[in-house]
Amino acid sequence: MAGTEAAWQLAQRGISVRLFEMRPVRPTPAHVTDRLAELVCSNSMGSTLPDRALGILKNEMQSLGSFVIRTAFKHALPAGQALAVGRDEFAEEITTRIASHPQIELLRQEVTAIPDGPTILATGPLTSDALTLAVQSLTGRYLYFYDAMAPIVTYESIDRSIAFRRNRWDKAGSEGTDDGDYLNCPLNQDEYEAFVDALLAAPKLELSGADKELERYFEGCMPVEALAQRGRDALAFGPMRPVGLRDPSTGQRPFAVVQLRQDNVAGTLYNLVGFQTNVKWGAQAEVLRMIPGLQNAEFVRLGQMHRNTFINSPTLLKPTLQFKDRDELFLAGQITGTEGYVGSALGGLLAGINMARLLEDEPLLTLPRATMSGALFHYITHASPDDFQPMKSNMGLLPPLQERVRNKRQRYAAYADRARLELEQCLEQMEFSPVA
Repeated sequence: MAGTEAAWQLAQRGISVRLFEMRPVRPTPAHVTDRLAELVCSNSMGSTLPDRALGILKNEMQSLGSFVIRTAFKHALPAGQALAVGRDEFAEEITTRIASHPQIELLRQEVTAIPDGPTILATGPLTSDALTLAVQSLTGRYLYFYDAMAPIVTYESIDRSIAFRRNRWDKAGSEGTDDGDYLNCPLNQDEYEAFVDALLAAPKLELSGADKELERYFEGCMPVEALAQRGRDALAFGPMRPVGLRDPSTGQRPFAVVQLRQDNVAGTLYNLVGFQTNVKWGAQAEVLRMIPGLQNAEFVRLGQMHRNTFINSPTLLKPTLQFKDRDELFLAGQITGTEGYVGSALGGLLAGINMARLLEDEPLLTLPRATMSGALFHYITHASPDDFQPMKSNMGLLPPLQERVRNKRQRYAAYADRARLELEQCLEQMEFSPVA
């Protein structure tokens, strides 16, 4: 996400770019294709509501001319008020347009050392071992957490006599239909208790060596079995919460529910929302088939865990995303601690814009703290370095309003209005124009 966005921003400003991608020469534990911008976990880029954190962020990125966000909206799938993306079509367009750009040379080879000269390091969370060592040598240390992917099933294998289509609170689907965009598998209390028992008893893929000592999960991507260990009701109040849903067969709210979201344009694949897991594959399929409606599920991908590398940005980066000891080196994406697809692309967007401005001897862009973009970059560059962890965009990052607004919806709308005005003023003062 970050690398392709940065390359596009530079290339569209007439700057020649060499973009290195090690796949397919060297694969990663999570990617399954050689395409750029492959979505390896969920296919959702979060809310599109203008008064939600990710909605505000997307609007800001569109104002800044984001190539990734523009392409994502072109390949949007039904997902209520969220931006779910057709994986294959999205990655295919990104790859084709990057590879065919006259200002971009796409090199399929592994980089094992940080180059001299103007460089953007946007290696993503799955930085190769050799380059991780180079980053560690440069920074003095690196950090990591464990992330996990959710399973994907075929639509035709879902039992539609049990699973029902509905959005929470009976909100209309993205095409204006009454049925909703999500498939919901309802569980009564006995079914839920049996599922939790089986999940806790299932064998897990164990980490070893130094990885075992440093094991930790990012809270926003907690494996379901790790969440279940916190308490028997944790899943029912987490990814299996049934609020806003009624089972049409009973007219009642289920005790728990597993939601499935469309994963491709054809609508033949659905992913289990929030169901990332590290249960061993054989046992994983057995446990997941205990979910009503998935008893005959055909899995095209099972859950998997992988390591995400990130640096201690508060000690190393400026809000412009420049490395503090080397102005011509920028870092962007999840390696900086901006979690999620949108946050990753945002880093590439700012790094690409600022690298171009640096090379053209123009003042660099520092986004206002009152914008969601600026608040996220302020967090990763000013958080306590002793306990720094990756962060997704959220309303809590924004500075308080001058006047207190008690109503949450009105308060969030006020945050969004302030962010929009602050960004407009900033870009006008910087005489900034987005590229097509």
